[in-house]
Amino acid sequence: MSQANALDNVISFFNPEAGAKRARARLTLDQARRYEGAAGGRRNEGWRTPSTSADAALGPSLQRLRDRSRDLTRNNPFAARAVQVLVNNTVGGGVLGQVNSKSRSRAQRFNQAWETWARNPENCDHDGRSDFWGLQALVFRTVVEAGECLIRKRIDPTSQFPLKLQVLEPDFIDDTRADGLTTDGGYIRQGIEYNTRDQRIAYHLHRQHPGDRVLSIHKYETVRVPADEIISVYRRDRPGQGRGVPWGAPVVSRLRDFDDFSDAQLLKQKISACFTGFVIDSESQDTGGAPPLAESLEPGSIEILPAGKDVRFASPPSVGEFDSFSRAMLLQIAAGYGVTYEALTSDLSNANYSAARMGHLEFSRNVDCWQKQILVSQMLGPVWGWFKQAAEIVGDQPGDVRMQWTPARRELIDPQKEVGAIIEAVRGGLMSLSEAIRRSGYEPGEVMAEIARDAAMLDELGLILDTDPRNVTAAGMLQMEPTQETETNE
Repeated sequence: MSQANALDNVISFFNPEAGAKRARARLTLDQARRYEGAAGGRRNEGWRTPSTSADAALGPSLQRLRDRSRDLTRNNPFAARAVQVLVNNTVGGGVLGQVNSKSRSRAQRFNQAWETWARNPENCDHDGRSDFWGLQALVFRTVVEAGECLIRKRIDPTSQFPLKLQVLEPDFIDDTRADGLTTDGGYIRQGIEYNTRDQRIAYHLHRQHPGDRVLSIHKYETVRVPADEIISVYRRDRPGQGRGVPWGAPVVSRLRDFDDFSDAQLLKQKISACFTGFVIDSESQDTGGAPPLAESLEPGSIEILPAGKDVRFASPPSVGEFDSFSRAMLLQIAAGYGVTYEALTSDLSNANYSAARMGHLEFSRNVDCWQKQILVSQMLGPVWGWFKQAAEIVGDQPGDVRMQWTPARRELIDPQKEVGAIIEAVRGGLMSLSEAIRRSGYEPGEVMAEIARDAAMLDELGLILDTDPRNVTAAGMLQMEPTQETETNE
């Protein structure tokens, strides 16, 4: 409430009634200016909103959030599906790279070196299990499930190309180390060391995963790794955020509650299905001379009941509200992960073409942001920098080489219209042919070389196909031979 000024005090002294009216008017004005979300009262009485930084809010909850997110991904089908949808749409078959340089020979040499390194798991993966595109999927999956992922640079002098990538879970960061100042004026926070300018200079990592069951003398030992040998990939939600949050954090409780609700509904139906019929005896006296009643029924059977006996069948409880409640819960879960309801549930029964397309376009915008802001900027760019450093080690100077990244091909909703739009963009100069080929998930050099080989084979065999634009127009007509005009000098 705003304080009374000198004029208010004077008026209140000479005319208390007028002063009281001014105070009430000022109080009403303050109420009108206030945000409803910041109001008190019983409505917001239990709403706790501490003014903490990103790391302070995350610190005590990080490990538990990671553990619960992983447990849901292992045991909850919708959590597992959400992670799968995010990875498959954001990474897909992998983001392709094309090396460009003013020197064509240098570009070809580095393209060949990159392809050789990226396609062979023994060259790029420290564990020797995945190629570079498989590592992309593994890193992004860890980011979604655990909140962040670490990539450690390993130099193997015995390998033909010395660079190898070691993918580590965020549990390797020793966040149990006490936060505090360092001798050079910096500080350590959640296992990451910063300098006086708040820049990362080192990571304190466990030698072995702290949750590994294999006992080792190095299990709880930590090692200080310089920051230029570590790539930390995570989604930044707030400025100054040093650690990543699992993407399912907003709906962890809802997923757990919905899982319990589904189990309870299933158990209720199982129990109710066990009670098929009940025998009612209207006569309390049991003479013992009546034949026993059948305990089961068969098709076409006729059972004659003794006098005073009646059979009534149970009416199991309905599940009519289960579908509507489940849809409402799954809509919230899908929104929490940033995916569409149809992608999360594979339920297309209520979706028409227009609604599905609008949802697909909105989801595509999210995917584009994740590809550029997380995959390319945080992972692929730094890895390319390491690759150039490793090239210098083997004596190949990178010079002006630069990498152009193109995400994997995405499925088209209406191929006829969308392919026509791509063709018009290439013909209009809005997109290069190489970029259009990369968006389809292929390498431009390989595609053009294959087209050249096919064209040479067609010419050699004397074949003319309507798919050959050199000889046939888009309308199916033969191309006209160009006329040669001779110029004479008079």
